[in-house]
Amino acid sequence: MPAQLITRFKDVTDDGAILEVVIWKVPKPVTPTDHGYKYSAVYVVDGVRIVGFDNERGKGDHCHLDGVEVPYAFTGVEQLIEDFIAAVAARRAP
Repeated sequence: MPAQLITRFKDVTDDGAILEVVIWKVPKPVTPTDHGYKYSAVYVVDGVRIVGFDNERGKGDHCHLDGVEVPYAFTGVEQLIEDFIAAVAARRAP
């Protein structure tokens, strides 16, 4: 089974910020994860990554919040999107 694109979304907001989410269903988990997804979700302002969630090979599931990388407990695609939206919302100007 080849990789299957689940979703790809990119938006540039009125203030120039970039929101991008790409999620793939992959035939073999990305080491060291044990789930079958490869994903990247990023929020960039003025060329600086403010929020990022991904599962890079060798690192596994993690997120970047305000320049700090921390482990992320991936439980599913829907929760990933909810967590990403919440992290971005917490950092957007009111």
